[in-house]
Amino acid sequence: MVEDAGPRDGAVLIFHGGTPGTGSIYEANLEAGAARGVRHVSYARPGYGGSDRHPGRTVGDCAADVAAIADQLGIERFFTGGQSGGGPHALACAALLSERVLAAFAVASYAPRGAESLDWLDGMAAECREEFAAAEAGERQLRDFLERLAPSLTGMDTGPPSDSLADLLGPVDRSLLNGDLSRHGATVMRAALEQGTWGWFDDDLALLADWGFDSESIQVPVAIWHGGDDRMVPFAHGRWLVEHVPGAAAHLFPEDGHLSFEVARYGEILEDLHGAAARSG
Repeated sequence: MVEDAGPRDGAVLIFHGGTPGTGSIYEANLEAGAARGVRHVSYARPGYGGSDRHPGRTVGDCAADVAAIADQLGIERFFTGGQSGGGPHALACAALLSERVLAAFAVASYAPRGAESLDWLDGMAAECREEFAAAEAGERQLRDFLERLAPSLTGMDTGPPSDSLADLLGPVDRSLLNGDLSRHGATVMRAALEQGTWGWFDDDLALLADWGFDSESIQVPVAIWHGGDDRMVPFAHGRWLVEHVPGAAAHLFPEDGHLSFEVARYGEILEDLHGAAARSG
């Protein structure tokens, strides 16, 4: 399942969506890209939407999928980026497809589980800690947890966020989750889980396992964007990535949350991406 939008002659950005998700990009961000000459290509990772499942996949396995998509579309060089659970997948492409990736960004991205000097769960919302505890307890426990949670996501409405999200979303994120962004999120969740929770299940297991590459091996320009009020992926993850991706550009904003980059800073992210590629020669 691949989406391709924007100017045919534009610079290509291959985007990795969050967990769970189909990779479908918010319409306002497609417009921001088109205004800057960016063609967005996104895809549903295995198990999401109409994409076949790939049991046991690693984060790094996405590089082969991305290379195949680019080949099919006749794209040789491209930018890549990802948000939340898509962030590690963008970093994988930067590491494993360095001859094709011009520059990359990771927004609100996880750091590797077990990363040295990082308390991985510290500052994470209770619901997220419960999810990863289930994943580490075993596949049956994770499957049961996701099956219980899935109906609340596929049944999301498009109104203001409920009080039940108070621990998961800070004030900045809660203020944004209505109107067009809320409708987009609800549509993506339903599409992502139309085949069940297998894509989400495999994403979680891949995130907690060895990623299949070393962040220290990345040689292309990378920008790390992270908010200090991110309840899903704590700020410390962004700081760790800045310190462990060689030459990473740090865009760390204490006032931002998990979702606010998608609304308030996406144009800035795209402009920085172009600039990073130009500076690298």
